[in-house]
Amino acid sequence: MSHNNQFETRWDEYRQALRPADRTVFNRLIEYAQLHTELSTVHKPLFVETPILISMLLEQQKQIDDLEDRLDHLEDDLNDRG
Repeated sequence: MSHNNQFETRWDEYRQALRPADRTVFNRLIEYAQLHTELSTVHKPLFVETPILISMLLEQQKQIDDLEDRLDHLEDDLNDRG
């Protein structure tokens, strides 16, 4: 089993416990991580803080997504006026 699969398997229980919307965000964060670092370098066991930090990232990403949506709507409204 590759290190990427091992990483994802270790996080399956956490992923399944998330609400569906949060799971989608979590999956996107994992995709982002794969773009920036080789997951095979992650082979230490999870520290107790890790799930907390991931939860923080999830919430931040949701807030970013919300702000981007709001900005898109504002831009559309401004373009419709002009």
